[in-house]
Amino acid sequence: MTIVEPAGAARKAAPDRVTASARERSDRIYMTLRDRICLLEYPPGTRLSEEEIAEEFAVSRTPVRRVLTRLESEGMVEIMHGVGTIVTDADLEQLAQVYHLRRELAVLAGRLSPIPRTEADLERVRALIARCDEISAQPDHAEFARLNMAFFAEISAMTGNVPLREISERLYFQTSRIVLKLLPVLNLAEEFAAFRDEMAEILAAMQINDLESVGHLRRAHISMSFTRMQRYVQTHQAETT
Repeated sequence: MTIVEPAGAARKAAPDRVTASARERSDRIYMTLRDRICLLEYPPGTRLSEEEIAEEFAVSRTPVRRVLTRLESEGMVEIMHGVGTIVTDADLEQLAQVYHLRRELAVLAGRLSPIPRTEADLERVRALIARCDEISAQPDHAEFARLNMAFFAEISAMTGNVPLREISERLYFQTSRIVLKLLPVLNLAEEFAAFRDEMAEILAAMQINDLESVGHLRRAHISMSFTRMQRYVQTHQAETT
């Protein structure tokens, strides 16, 4: 017997697919622009053109405008009437409180419905460690930032509490540009070594499914990273005065 679905079912499914497609397209534009800002491919002060972005992604200016508004709500751009959309700056002192909040939220990621890691998840972290070893002989700031973003994505995927994940991601991308901005004064070899230690320690905790320890390890490394950056800045300021 042939079963014919009611016409209404087909009509209902089509808008859902269209909505999902539009959302996916918007998310793709958002993540591309966000990553360019975080990697300083769009340095602070860069003016973003709605028209050029719409042309690049083959969309109308309406979804682009929504993405730029989203980026503005996250502090990554400022929409100025009569001027346009300008990439904001990232300052260590101004974002100190953001770092402190990230540090405390890291612990919650291992407590509030953490998602157990699969072997495929663990393998991706091992690959990041291997990549870190590969490029540490000739350290590169942009590559360091990409590795850091990829590792954060693994931590974010472990966070089962959706509001916590969304807040943590927003705060991470607010501060992620600082490392690249400080590249003239950073000890990159020290940063690579510390980052590798963090990934190795967190991988060990993930392998035994001790996800609460992952949160505590993450908190400790965020704190140490911020302390190192403060030290770099203070040393540089002392040397130039």
